Amino acid sequence: MKLGSLFDGIGGFPLAAVNVGITPVWASEIEKSPVSITMRHFSDMEHLGDIRKIDGGEIQPVDIITFGSPCQDLSIAGLRAGLDGERSGLFNQALRVIREMRIATGNKYPGRIVWENVPGAFSSNRGGDFQTVIEEIAKTAEPGISVPRPSEKFGWLAAGCVMGDNFSLAWRVLDAQYFGVPQRRRRIFLVADFTSRRAGEILFKSESGAGNIEKGGEEKKEIARTSESGVKSDGQFYVDLGHRSSRIQINPETSVTLMGQGGGVGAKTGLYCLPFVCNGFGDYKQDDVGKTLMARDDITTCDLIACHYSVRRLTPLECERLQGYPDGWTEFGHDGRRISDNQRYRALGNSVAVPCVVSVLSGMND
Repeated sequence: MKLGSLFDGIGGFPLAAVNVGITPVWASEIEKSPVSITMRHFSDMEHLGDIRKIDGGEIQPVDIITFGSPCQDLSIAGLRAGLDGERSGLFNQALRVIREMRIATGNKYPGRIVWENVPGAFSSNRGGDFQTVIEEIAKTAEPGISVPRPSEKFGWLAAGCVMGDNFSLAWRVLDAQYFGVPQRRRRIFLVADFTSRRAGEILFKSESGAGNIEKGGEEKKEIARTSESGVKSDGQFYVDLGHRSSRIQINPETSVTLMGQGGGVGAKTGLYCLPFVCNGFGDYKQDDVGKTLMARDDITTCDLIACHYSVRRLTPLECERLQGYPDGWTEFGHDGRRISDNQRYRALGNSVAVPCVVSVLSGMND
C-alpha cells in the first residue's frame, strides 16, 4: 500500500506508515525546517510543497491520504474562527486534492483517508464545524448525503461512525499517554473508507502494539497533591508564573501537552514543570516521566508544589521522545545543517504523536 501525507510537518505520518509496512511516496508541506527534516529521513519521497498548488489528478495516486490539517482556528486555545479561519480552512484544500485524485482514477484512489485534529473541533461553531468535516468527507463517496448534527446539549461523542451503502467513516479520540508515550495529548482521528464499510473496524480494533511501540497502562485515578497555585478536578496542576498567559499545566503522572502555537512562556520554548527527586547529595534528578535527561545546573527549583516539581525547559530530544520520534529526528536538515532549537520545538509541538498514528494505520495494512 502507498501513502501520501498532506500538511506533513516533520514526517510523522510517513514514519508511522513505514512502521506498519506502508510505503510513503509523497508529502506536502510549506515550512522550510520541517521539509528539510523530512527530506533527510525520506530522501526517496516526493515533496510537493504548497497544497494550494497541487492538482490531485496529476500527482501519483496512493491508497491512503493522511492530513492533520492546521487546527489553530479550531482549538479552544486559539481564536476559534473555525473552518472559516485562514489556517483551519485549508481542510477544504485537502478535500479538493482527494476529490481530484478520485475523479482522475475513476474513484479508485485514494481508497482511504485519515484526518487528525484537536478535540476542539467537536465544539467549534457549536458543533457545526465537525458536522461539516464528516459531511464533506462523506460526500466524497456519496454526493448529496446529509449528516445530522447532535443536540447542543449533548454535543458530539468522542467516538462514532457514519455508514453508507459502500463507504464508511469513523472517528475516535486517542490520548497519547495510553500509546507508549508519557504525555497527555488527546486528538481526534477520523478514518474514511471509500470502498467498504470497514472504517469502524479499522479504527476501533486497531491496537498500539504494532511495530515496537508498547501500549501504555491504564489511566491513573488518583488525585494529585494540592499546590499553592491550584489543582483542577481532573488532577492537573497549574503553576501561575505571574500573569494568566504564563500558566503552565502539569500532571503528576505525565508531561503536559506539547504546543507549537499559543500564548504562555511554555508554549514555544519547551518550558515544563516536571517531577524530580533528591538523590541525597544535593543534586536533583528528573524521574522517568517523559524519559527525561539528567537535570542539575539547568534546573530551577519550584517551591510551589512542595518541592516535588521543578520548572525547566525540556530539551528538543525530550520533546522528540514525548512525541514518539527516534532520538535526533529533528536535529539536522537534509543538507546537514543543524536545525535551531526554536524550530525544533515548534515543529514537534505541531506534529502528531507517532504511536497513535501507528495504531490507526496498522488496521489498514491488510
